[in-house]
Amino acid sequence: MRSRYEYNIMYVFVSLLSAWTVFLNLLVIVSISHFKKLHTPTNLIILSLAVADLLMGLVMPIDATRHIETCWYFGDTFCKLFIIILGLVFSASLSNLVLIAVDRYVAVCHPLQYPQKITTTKTLGFAWGVIDLFMSFIFPCTFIITLYLRIFYVAHQQVKVINSLMNGGKSESKAALTLGIIVTVYLLCFIPYYICSISVISSTTINLLTWVVYTNSGLNPLVYALFYPWFKKTIKHILTLKIFQPASSLVDIFTEHQY
Repeated sequence: MRSRYEYNIMYVFVSLLSAWTVFLNLLVIVSISHFKKLHTPTNLIILSLAVADLLMGLVMPIDATRHIETCWYFGDTFCKLFIIILGLVFSASLSNLVLIAVDRYVAVCHPLQYPQKITTTKTLGFAWGVIDLFMSFIFPCTFIITLYLRIFYVAHQQVKVINSLMNGGKSESKAALTLGIIVTVYLLCFIPYYICSISVISSTTINLLTWVVYTNSGLNPLVYALFYPWFKKTIKHILTLKIFQPASSLVDIFTEHQY
């Protein structure tokens, strides 16, 4: 049994984390959905990842009761349904990271074929027990890491050529770096949980690492804010309600001019 003070601290933390995750990912969703200049294959995958992270933020309070309270209050049926939903959301997040890795690989290593090969986004992955560990974590993460090693190798070999190109080539490399950071943050949040989940360790540690995993969903928009100037500009447009102005979706947020 926990003291009332511990209960309050836990629920305040969960509430703030949930609100933070939902709000920031909602900004990403609105930004990419509203501004037509952001309707690119890469950004559509980022949009898909933001939707998965937003859903993660919404399920956080429910899962918090499972960790904080002494029993489950929502019945057996919803318990089974919630576990399925949780697994799907986690798998969707990782699947989007796989798609991001593929997108950056094609963009950097096969730039001439990129417009033909990368036109739509998909989601992959499933999870359950040991199958979840190998199929929805180890294999996808190995796949992601392999692609990013190839990406940065090719980028390094072509650095002189890239520097001589227009901003398009530079932006592809910058996007690969930024999305590589997203993958790195993901791995740092998930690897400790999976290592501990297959070893003999206290439930308290597992619960703590579970919330480290949840925190990942709120960190991705921060990376966008740090490395994507367009995200900062779209946030300003959204928070100042400029998106409700006529033809606001046609604003070129890269130059701040309107078509």
